[in-house]
Amino acid sequence: MRINHCVYPFFCAIFVATNNKMSKYSPRPKAFILLEDGTVFFGKSVGIDGTATGEVCFNTGMTGYQEIFTDPSYYGQLMVATNAHIGNYGVNDEEVESNQIQISGLICKNFNFEHSRPAADESLFDFFEKQNLVAISDVDTRALVSYIRDNGAMNALISTKVDEMDSLQQQLQKVPSMKGLELASKVSTTEPYFEGDPNAPIKIAALDLGIKKNILRNLVARNAYIKVFPFNTNFETMSAWNPDGYFLSNGPGDPEPLTGPIEVASQVLAANKPLFGICLGHQVIALSQGIPTYKMRNGHRGINHPILNLETGKGEITSQNHGFAIDREATENNKNVSITHLHLNDNTVAGIRVNGKPCLSVQYHPEASPGPHDSSYLFDQFIQLIQNQKK
Repeated sequence: MRINHCVYPFFCAIFVATNNKMSKYSPRPKAFILLEDGTVFFGKSVGIDGTATGEVCFNTGMTGYQEIFTDPSYYGQLMVATNAHIGNYGVNDEEVESNQIQISGLICKNFNFEHSRPAADESLFDFFEKQNLVAISDVDTRALVSYIRDNGAMNALISTKVDEMDSLQQQLQKVPSMKGLELASKVSTTEPYFEGDPNAPIKIAALDLGIKKNILRNLVARNAYIKVFPFNTNFETMSAWNPDGYFLSNGPGDPEPLTGPIEVASQVLAANKPLFGICLGHQVIALSQGIPTYKMRNGHRGINHPILNLETGKGEITSQNHGFAIDREATENNKNVSITHLHLNDNTVAGIRVNGKPCLSVQYHPEASPGPHDSSYLFDQFIQLIQNQKK
């Protein structure tokens, strides 16, 4: 078992003492992160006792923590925040991407119990306490992220039960790998629901694999009326509503077990209906065309990822959150599909079109929340595909 200590213990002690002095919850008990390879990082509990497990991942965004924590794509993951301060602007009830916290636990450097934002409805601690989310602060997050980068994504647990580390290590070994794990069923709606104006000129059927609220807001803002269906809805049920177009949402987990949504994508394309996929939906569309997916060594999670649009030659700064990707070589060899976007950091496929079909998809998040709006034009392109079909 490897234990990582603070490189500068004297200065860390001064900081922690100052931070605790500022907190009405001090002194706080010791807590720890245990990685599946046995590596341990120590920190302090923010004040909510317990243990949480999941795949450990990190997000490099400097803002938008509330949207990240409530994004269904993060279901079952322990989130490492690389920004040094988390909680400093509190929580606003309207800035959530789902109806609950989706991450399984939080790891951060400095947790702010107080906030200074007038628009905040409550503190981040109160938000966590209501949903009993385990969070650990005072962690050397730079060292932790560096370790994950070097050794790849892996399962981990965080806990305030320092005296039970040995038994918890046995518990960690039972946590399933994200590879092969179907999680859309954990976050999808169980009943259909509607968004937008029923009199809107465009009707879109959305398959909820873990949909973000801001995706729906973007479609509604473009005069669309949306019916959101559970993840396991078949094409016949969706098409009975007589939509003008179909949407496959983002979501968590491995795309390969989603045989139902993959079949829906195939049938939508066979019917020559407009189809748009984001993130997990993008992967589902690729799988419907015989293009395999794979689990990345480390995913893309942040709000400053550079993308090249191959159709326009322009660069875009994008918001991303995914741990799986589609195979580039198989995509290039597939005559039915064209690559439209590439990730400039590692040249992974970031967008495709299905040739001869009104279909596009991207691996990243044009709805942002958080993130830049460089790619919001993709919603306009989807609406244009629908309007062309209606003509």
